[in-house]
Amino acid sequence: MKQMPRIDKFMSSMPHTIAQDMTAKMALSMMREFHIRHLPVENGGKLVGLVSDRDIKFASSFAHDKELTVDEIMTPDPYTVLPQTSVDDVVMNMAEHRYGCAIVKQENGKVVGIFTATDGLRVLGEVLKGNFKPIQQ
Repeated sequence: MKQMPRIDKFMSSMPHTIAQDMTAKMALSMMREFHIRHLPVENGGKLVGLVSDRDIKFASSFAHDKELTVDEIMTPDPYTVLPQTSVDDVVMNMAEHRYGCAIVKQENGKVVGIFTATDGLRVLGEVLKGNFKPIQQ
């Protein structure tokens, strides 16, 4: 049997991040520009939260034209893993707790990657292709 791969094999390296004092509008603009749905939130280079496009849209529906900051709508203490964490541990945790992503950071706290539910589906597709014959149509 093969050894379980590490999450750093499948993560998106060097993810875009945003400062907690930036506006929600700026965060949504970055997400659109880079075609992403999650942004790790940092303060002085330290991870302090996570903001998703869903968070922004939900909060904006109640804001009544108030300019929201990322700090006001982020999820503090997001799910994080080390680069050497096994893929199965990460995907099982994400499924069990319904996390949209895992932020990959080094032991010193530096964010080095992000693994999203979409990445998890990509892994599943690779495993299925590698272990099953295609359906004959």
